[in-house]
Amino acid sequence: MDILEAMRTRRSVRSFDGAGLAPGQMAELENAVKDVYNPFGGNYTIRLKHFDKAGDYKPSTYGMIKNATDYFTIGIGEDEESALAVGFSFEQVVLKAWQMGLGTCWIAATFKGSAFEQGELWPDGEKLRIISPVGRPARKSLMENIARMTLGSNNRKAFKELFFTDGFARSLTQENTYADALNMLRLAPSSTNSQPWRVLVENDRVHFYYVPKSPASVLDCGIGMCHFYLTERCNGHDGTFYKESESPARKDNWRYLISYKRND
Repeated sequence: MDILEAMRTRRSVRSFDGAGLAPGQMAELENAVKDVYNPFGGNYTIRLKHFDKAGDYKPSTYGMIKNATDYFTIGIGEDEESALAVGFSFEQVVLKAWQMGLGTCWIAATFKGSAFEQGELWPDGEKLRIISPVGRPARKSLMENIARMTLGSNNRKAFKELFFTDGFARSLTQENTYADALNMLRLAPSSTNSQPWRVLVENDRVHFYYVPKSPASVLDCGIGMCHFYLTERCNGHDGTFYKESESPARKDNWRYLISYKRND
């Protein structure tokens, strides 16, 4: 499948077949980690960790993770740039895994003293904040279906609720030149399906904001912006992320993150 189909069809996977990754799959995923594009800087480290025995893991809000033997573990710095960079970068790996027929599930939690931290040293300023199982999906369990319904994982806010113009005075229309990329952003996963991203399009510039809903809101925006950027590239557009010296416009408690402009 191409990257657009991967973004449209990818779902979180919590139940695995227990077989583990083949050496070739491990190598391909490790290369995907090396090849990610990160325009934001920040500090983060992505590793792939294998456990000899499949086990179950139950984070508080994600339902049971069953029969996973391989996990990505991600150390992240404390700053906003690191969170944004991790969301943007690791989503590229998540989509690559889906193209390979492998499932993943973003999990943000506290892992101190867990098996995921054993034997791991992280660069200064980084802490283990994200894990994700990776492997071949098994049939979805009843608990997994319940978890998806509880989180509303298939529901997305309407286009007009997320994307704006004229200093937030009007909702953006689907006729806008960025509509394809924004629709793919809209499909992106987020913590408890919170969808914190908001976008202001003024002339040829795209300004990204977020509504602070959880500690993962900035990371979630990185995931969504990854979808936006990859769609722009698929549509033949080269663009640059940059920071305005002042917030282009203000609305409620929405916080300005970064802006984007096409180079072509």
